[in-house]
Amino acid sequence: MEIRGRDTVFGLPKTETITSSEVVEAITDTIDDMIKAVVETLENAPPELAADIMDTGIVLTGGGAMLRYLDDVIKEKTNIPVYIAEQPLDCVALGTGKSLDYIDHFKNSPTIARRNILN
Repeated sequence: MEIRGRDTVFGLPKTETITSSEVVEAITDTIDDMIKAVVETLENAPPELAADIMDTGIVLTGGGAMLRYLDDVIKEKTNIPVYIAEQPLDCVALGTGKSLDYIDHFKNSPTIARRNILN
């Protein structure tokens, strides 16, 4: 694939050709960190929540959900079904917008109040 960017030495626009294996090499550490975060979150989740996740699966959202085979890698590492949201880029913003309908609920949440997240 051809990509365009700015040459960091000269500051001029430049086009380079990269391969999928170069991209994989570049993002492998980040993907490993993402998977570690998923596993740690599951390990620290209350048992009833972990059971629900095991039954219903994990839904990937955002730009990371568009990484080819990320769902398969997470599924392989966790033995939990993994799904990609229909509109992964939009659903994060839409969910944030919908959460504003319940802002008072979040403000009154003991966990959030303790962390002073909304203050």
